[in-house]
Order: sequence, then C-alpha cells, then structure tokens
Amino acid sequence: MNNKILKIRLLLFVFFICTFGNLYAQTKLKEANYQFEKLSYLEAIRQYEDFLKENKDPKVKLEILKKLAFSYRKIQDTRNAERVFSNLIKDFPDVESEQYLYYAQALASNQKYRESQKYYSLYGEKQKADLRGKRFTISYMDMSHFYRDSSSYKVEYLSINSRQADFSPMYYNGGLVFSSARDEAGIIKRVFGWNQTPFLNLYFVADTALLSSKMGLQSASAVGGMSASNNETLVQESPLSKIEDFSRILNTKYHEGPVSFFKDGKKVIFTRNNYNKGRARESKDGTNRLKLYSANLNKESWSNVKELPFNNDEFSCGHPALNADNTKLYFVSDMPGGFGGTDIYIVEYNDGKWGKPINAGREINTEGNEMFPFVDENNNLYFASDGHEGLGGLDIFFAEYKDGKFSETVVNVGAPLNSEKDDFGLITDGGRNSGYFSSNRKKGIHDDNIYSFKKECHPLNIVVYDALTKLPLADVDIRSVINGENQELKITNSVGLMSICLQSLSEYEFKAIKEGYLMNAITFSTRSNTAQNTTLAIYLEKSNTSVLKGIVKSEVNQKPIAGVQVTLENQKDKTKQTVITGEDGGYEFEVKPDTENKLIAEKDNYATNNEVIKSTENNASPLQNVQKMYAKGDVIRLKNIYYDRDKFFIRTDAALELEKTILPILQKYPSMKVEIRSHTDSRSSASYNLELSQKRAKAVVDFLVENGIDTSRLMARGYGETEPINECVDGVSCSEEQHQENRRTEFKILSVK
Repeated sequence: MNNKILKIRLLLFVFFICTFGNLYAQTKLKEANYQFEKLSYLEAIRQYEDFLKENKDPKVKLEILKKLAFSYRKIQDTRNAERVFSNLIKDFPDVESEQYLYYAQALASNQKYRESQKYYSLYGEKQKADLRGKRFTISYMDMSHFYRDSSSYKVEYLSINSRQADFSPMYYNGGLVFSSARDEAGIIKRVFGWNQTPFLNLYFVADTALLSSKMGLQSASAVGGMSASNNETLVQESPLSKIEDFSRILNTKYHEGPVSFFKDGKKVIFTRNNYNKGRARESKDGTNRLKLYSANLNKESWSNVKELPFNNDEFSCGHPALNADNTKLYFVSDMPGGFGGTDIYIVEYNDGKWGKPINAGREINTEGNEMFPFVDENNNLYFASDGHEGLGGLDIFFAEYKDGKFSETVVNVGAPLNSEKDDFGLITDGGRNSGYFSSNRKKGIHDDNIYSFKKECHPLNIVVYDALTKLPLADVDIRSVINGENQELKITNSVGLMSICLQSLSEYEFKAIKEGYLMNAITFSTRSNTAQNTTLAIYLEKSNTSVLKGIVKSEVNQKPIAGVQVTLENQKDKTKQTVITGEDGGYEFEVKPDTENKLIAEKDNYATNNEVIKSTENNASPLQNVQKMYAKGDVIRLKNIYYDRDKFFIRTDAALELEKTILPILQKYPSMKVEIRSHTDSRSSASYNLELSQKRAKAVVDFLVENGIDTSRLMARGYGETEPINECVDGVSCSEEQHQENRRTEFKILSVK
C-alpha cells in the first residue's frame, strides 16, 4: 500500500515538474516574443538564446531560429547572424527563400564572398524575379572592379566620433551637422529599445579644419531601418561628448536624423520620429514612423517647424537631400508602390510649394534598400544600397546626372570608401576629391562612425620628344583617354613634360598632337603596372599633314558638350576617324593635305551637325573648327523680332532676322520641329495680350511656311504677358524700349529627328 502511495506521489511530482517546466518555458518564450514584437532586439536575443539551450522541439526551434537570426540582422551583428542563419538552413532547408538571401548577405558582410555567391545563387533559383540573386552571383565571380580606386583615397577616422552611433554628416556654415546617439547631459538617460542606445540628436562641429584623425577600437552595430519604436528604458551613464547641440529646438526626446540645408543656410529639411509640438503619433500597427520636417532660421534660432505635406502616419519618409539649385528634394521612403524595402523618391519644390513625390526609378531603386541620398554641385546622385552589387551591407553608389537625367548605369564607388560592412551617408564635392561618409567598419570605437576621405595622386609623367633630334617638345597637346572616355586637353611644359594622377585598374591612351608633326599615341594600364612615379616617352615625327583641332558647343549657351561622337570622313579614300568628346567638348584629327573631309557630330537628343573641312596642299596653318549643336528643348531668343504696340504683322527688320537666322536652321535640319513662342508687354488686359500673342506667333508661322517650311514642323503658341524678361509688369513704370523687350518671339526645339 505504501509502495503504491509512493509511486503515485512520484508520478504527481514528475507531472508537476514537467507542467511547471512547460509553463516556465512558455512564459519565457512569450516574454522573448514580446520583446521581439516591440523591437527590443537585444533583449529578445538574450532570451531566445537561453530558450534554445533548453527546448529542442523542431516546430518551436524553427520559429525561434528565424526570429533570432532576424534580431541579429537588425542590430547588424553579422557574425552571430551568419551562425544562426547557417543553423536555420542546415536544419530546415525548405525554409522561406528570403532566409537564403539574408544568409548570403551575412556571409558577404563577413567577407566570405565565395560562400555568399553560393547562397545568392540558391536564392536566385528560388526567386527568379528578384534580380539580386543573379546580379550578386555574377558580381562575385570577379571582385577586382570593387577595388579599382582602392589606392586613390586616404580614409581617416575622425575625433568627433563617440562611443555610440555618429553618422550622416552634412556641410553647414563651414562645419558639419551630423546625427549621433552620444550620451545626453545628466545622470538619467533615455535609451532606444532596438539596441539599448540613446536616441539620436543633431550635433554640430563648427570648423571642419579642426577635425583630427584618431584611431579607435572595433565597431559593432549599424544604423537602423526606416522605422523606430518609442519604447525606452532608463540607464545611468556619464556624459562623453563635447560637441555642441545643433539646436535645442530641433532636438527632441525621440530620434532626429539626417538633414539637408537650403543653399542660403536659412532653411533646413530634417528627419525626425513622428513627433511634433509635444505629440507623438503611431501607425495602425503601433509603430512610430519617421517623417520629414522643415524649419527656418530666425536670427540665431531655428523655428517654425513644419511637417512636409507628403508625410504619412502609415509609412516613413526620411534622409533628405536637396539638389544644387534647391528645386528638387530627394528622400527615402517605404511608401506603398516601391520596388523594395526603402526606395529613393524625388519631389519638386517651386515657389515654396511641394509637388508630388515620384519614385526615382528602376535604375536607382532595387528589391533591396536604397537610402541616404546626397546630390553634389553637379546634380550627380550618391546613395547607399544593399540591393545593387556591393562588398557587403550597405555600399555607396554613384549615378551621374547628364542631359536632364541619370545615367542608366549605377556605379559602386568601390573600396576604400566601401567595405564589407555598412557604408553610407557620403557627402563630397563635384569631383569626389574629398568629403565625409559613415561606416561601421572595424576601426571605429562602437557602432557607426564618421570618416573623412581625400583623393591622393599617384603620378604618371609623359615626356614628348622630337623623333629626329631627341629633344623635348614644348606646347604639345596631350589628349588622355581613360577607359575609352576623352579627358580634358593638357599641354607639355618647356621641357616636354605633362603629368596626371593615375586611377586604379584603368586603361589609358595618351595622344600627342602638334602642328607639323604626325600624331602619335601610347597606352598604359594600371591593371598590370603598379610602379609609382612612372615616366613614359612619346616620339613625334615631322610631317606635312595638318591637325584639325575642334570643339563642340551648345548653340544656345556656348558651353562645351561632352559625349558627342565626332567622325571625320576623308571624301577621297573614304577612311574614317572617330572620337567621343570629353568634358571640354574637344577633339583632334590628323588631316591629309589637299583633301575634302566630312565632319559629323552626333549625340542623342541633339540635331546631327554635318560640315565640310578642306585642307590645302601645303597646310600652312593649323585647322580650327567650332561645331554648334542644337538640342531638344533649346529655346532660341532672336533679338530683332519685335512688334509695334497692338500689332501682330511681321516688321521689315523682323523679316530680315527670320531670313538670316531661323530659316537657315530649319533648312539645314529638315526633320527639326519647333514651337513659335510669342510674348507681349504687360499693357492692355491679360486676355487681350494672350490673343494678340497667339496672332503674332501665327504670323511667324505663316512667314516661314511662305518661305518653304512645312507647316507640320511648326507650332504657334502665344504666352501673352505671362513670361516677361524684365521687371515691366502691371503697375511698374517702364520706358518704351523696356516694354519692347517683352514683345518678342522665341523658338523652342520640340524634336530634332
């Protein structure tokens, strides 16, 4: 009997222990999931790791491994992320395809590119529509293109960095404004639950000349995503930073992030949590998103903080960047309808009013995350991305802006500006000669840090000699062609010397041009030549051939045009020479004596220009040529097409101007279509002036048609008094000559082919 009672008690005890253990485990898992849901990833990691040691249930393990790997990914602990993703895929190979992508990304961030390539390939097989799998698989077959400029830049860690995150510098009044999670003043600290660091504020260092280099210890986590939780805890910590607050008005108890300033320095666009005027708002799922705000400088204080009108409680907007003339704002958002996690958007800004945001397009945005845009003085775009092929984490990319649009090819700026970790928030000059950027690479103290960079020169000397006398030749034109692209012309000095700074992993051709000598060229490659201070010699032989030196310019603004294909065709033997103009619009050809040559200049959206170049038998003087090109969208203002007041007939002086200028253009380019734009002065009513200007435009069209121009190539449009070229508007007293300036006709090129 006693034995039965003992057995029953033992079974009850075992049952109690098991039940209690299961309840304890469930409670622990529930608490871990609670921390995960409120984005407290560090605390969630601690509890998930403990839970996995005790629980081996496959279903539970699958859930925990996915959440644990995700948490490590969010705090940018790539070593542990790799470990957990590896276990997840090994134990559960049929897991969602995105886990293969995340594993590939973690491997790349740990410089395990061959292994990363394997898992990018597996991801590509599972998700054929996502181009990242294919792109990264191909890119990692040859890593050399990422290191093309690795010896061209010197990168330094800055002394302004703290033990917490410091990132996204922006130029302001000779100094830098940047975002930082450095310690707040006082004993009690508020911290961000995501990674248990203080909330971000804006800080200012007044003089970039005072920024010194200081080496630190290895860094850890990186900048977070495009949303942020309001949850916080209180910790004690002593103050560190001596960098001044940028503005106590703009800094709040939540996150303030990247900024962009208008060029007068009196208006700022900045990133902040959805918090304004003491009130925080959340999305329907309880997340406090990021928003863009503007503020104005009133004497020495920022005020009038306003939300930008396209913000939304349900998605984030942040990371602002204004273009050179402050007419466009680039920003980052995870709004619906994008290509990936976060995309770059563009919104117009005119007369104090914001337009509608437009996605920057498939060339810029990917299935991944694009963020931290910056627009340089030439309107070229820099941004960070983990969707374009890179070295790992976020890499910095460059999109050139030409002819009103971005190049279809986005370029990775390469090492050392990029690394296997997160690299982002770059600011620089138009030539990318120097600047600043953010990174969580190994040389920082903790988290993200700010680095400076400066381009260094590795010189190559070119010396030109007379082939017969072996004496150096001065004033020789040297045209450098780098990777197939023409560079600006340089001239040898009194001892025949010209020097350039070499780029890494590039192919060079140097053409030497001098009147009375045959052109000669020499090639050089930094792919195979690593020696510094290299000197090359070019020898020129005397000849009776002539050199044609030309330049292609815009007819409207007289600026050189790059990227024009110029072809010289000898009309006797039909031989051709072709070059592509560089930034200076220049080109050079060797021309045989006593020949007639056809010169053709071609470029997309420009009218093709054909000219005839003749050389004499003795070529006594060098050939010079300036080719003018018309582009789609050009507006040609003719100075002498005026009208008498209240009249619309073509005056005699206007007829002469039309016959001398616009008529020959339309005859030379038979496929060109133009809009005749007529304007009036501000006298009389607006409706009367609009009707009068339409009649004037129609009169010009009639004149051109009478002189043989097809009416289908011409469009007449009157603008009335809406676009004056001086101050003579309603209510302003002006002379008759000033009013006549507004009574004008312009020609806008609608198409060139």
